[in-house]
Amino acid sequence: MPRYTAPVKDMQFLLHDVLKATETGIPGYAELERDFTAAILDEAGKLAESVLAPLNSVGDTEGCRLENGIVYTPTGFKEAFEQIKDGGWNGLDLPEEYGGQNLPYVIGTAVGEVFVSSNMAFNMYQGLTHGAINAILAAGTEEQKAKWLPKMVSLDWTGTMNLTEPHCGTDLGLIRTKAEPQDDGSYKITGQKIFISAGDHDMSENVIHLVLAKAPGGGEGTKGISLFIVPKFMVDDEGKIGARNAVSVGKIEEKMGIHGNATCVMNYDGATGYLIGELHKGMKAMFVMMNEARLGVGLQGYAQAEAAYQNALDYARDRLQGRAVTGAENPGGNADPLIVHPDIRRMLMDQKSFVEGARAFTFWGAHLIDRGHRLGDKEAEGLISLLTPVIKGFQTDIGFAMTVEAQQVYGGHGYIEEQGMSQFARDARIAMIYEGANGVQALDLVGRKLAAEGGKPAMAFFEMVKSFIKENEGNEALKAPFLEPLKAASKDLQAAMMFFMQQGMKNPNAALAGSSDFMHLFGHVCLGYMWALMAKASSEALAAGSADATFHETKIKTGRYYMARRLPATGMHLARILSGAEPVMALEAEAF
Repeated sequence: MPRYTAPVKDMQFLLHDVLKATETGIPGYAELERDFTAAILDEAGKLAESVLAPLNSVGDTEGCRLENGIVYTPTGFKEAFEQIKDGGWNGLDLPEEYGGQNLPYVIGTAVGEVFVSSNMAFNMYQGLTHGAINAILAAGTEEQKAKWLPKMVSLDWTGTMNLTEPHCGTDLGLIRTKAEPQDDGSYKITGQKIFISAGDHDMSENVIHLVLAKAPGGGEGTKGISLFIVPKFMVDDEGKIGARNAVSVGKIEEKMGIHGNATCVMNYDGATGYLIGELHKGMKAMFVMMNEARLGVGLQGYAQAEAAYQNALDYARDRLQGRAVTGAENPGGNADPLIVHPDIRRMLMDQKSFVEGARAFTFWGAHLIDRGHRLGDKEAEGLISLLTPVIKGFQTDIGFAMTVEAQQVYGGHGYIEEQGMSQFARDARIAMIYEGANGVQALDLVGRKLAAEGGKPAMAFFEMVKSFIKENEGNEALKAPFLEPLKAASKDLQAAMMFFMQQGMKNPNAALAGSSDFMHLFGHVCLGYMWALMAKASSEALAAGSADATFHETKIKTGRYYMARRLPATGMHLARILSGAEPVMALEAEAF
């Protein structure tokens, strides 16, 4: 059975040496002392390692089942869910007035990674609830917040998001679910939604669905969509659960991965719903949930790669195969461990350098969200809006590739289910699809985010990287291995942006044909910047005589690998972008 250990030391390094949490001036960050964050992460790690990780394969093999209208989760899930509830983990970064602890989002992000790595399918039940809570916080009335949120924060009730329908996924303007107004101010919701993660289950008293539907007078397209709260069970004004609402599970989807999560077809047959936010402006409220979900999915990408990497590393150290070309390194045995071979090292270094870079990028993004929410920092908000499709798209594309590399370390044994490696790859694969397929993320980045605010956030990112390079150009330890590659990669990113600016209006296909390459180019630059920040922090720690010199030396060597072996991919992506639309669009549709 695969094992998992929470990477608490690496998380602490990011929080305190790289982000310097207590020095940021962000409200709530002053309390994030090393001992305090270590206590939280250690407790999360114990729960993940002893309870959630052992259930990962159980959820994969058993899956969920629908019997007589009731969805049953895998063996052990219900008991584990009670431990999550008892620990107050869902409310870690949610408002105190609704039962949360109001800690910064960055701490919720760190804990979320631990739970995702140990059991991604299980974590989705509370993860979707967290997103639904934030949508209600953003768009709900005070009465709605008071009625629905305390039970959702405590996980007595869970939440979902209902967007997709059988005939439309990304193009939500085509949805057919209807909302008919009633005399009492409620609506009757009728339609079918598909691919609803955590759509129903046996672990909570109630499920609160957030459903997109069209009310009369809304017009065509997304501008006519409204958002509704539709509970599984009706709730009276005193918060007591009543009769079953007219919402049911049509079936549970059979999927490639995340078998432990109930992905449901939901049927709404005149179910009672309550408008949240403004009529015909439901997309605005839903995007609050979707943007949080996209960051969470980007985290899933590297969190699955982390779990896969830990097991691949164990296997590479233990499995004896062949001899090192430079001479036997295990002379007492009949072969050397796999880890002596350069190509095995390459795969492990690919995984390690990506995971640690992506973790830094995600924590940094969470810190930007905290700056925006807690300080009202509009520049931080603009920057995280720009980077959200990069975090989601790039990290899930590469995260999946890294789970495959981890599986490859095992050779044939990686293809055997009992080793557990295929589950990491199968579970990671969905992250490239849901919450907006990665091709759509790339289109959003190029088509909307780059030009947002007149390009101000994009220019702010370039200025940030440029300033960092200039401020540290006298640091010889950073210059050649980190600053020069980062500068070259940043120039590739700027050249791609210039191409889009020149070609975008007169030949939109030229920009859109290069959108996925641009997303990856941008992602590599972001991770390159993160590695430069980490290298600086570790260099300073070593200069100060850190008691953990090995950790920091390893960090710098890992960063050098990324800069030398992974970051040069920006040149390839730029070359593809500059080739324009012609190679992509050359064939007529009939010629395929």
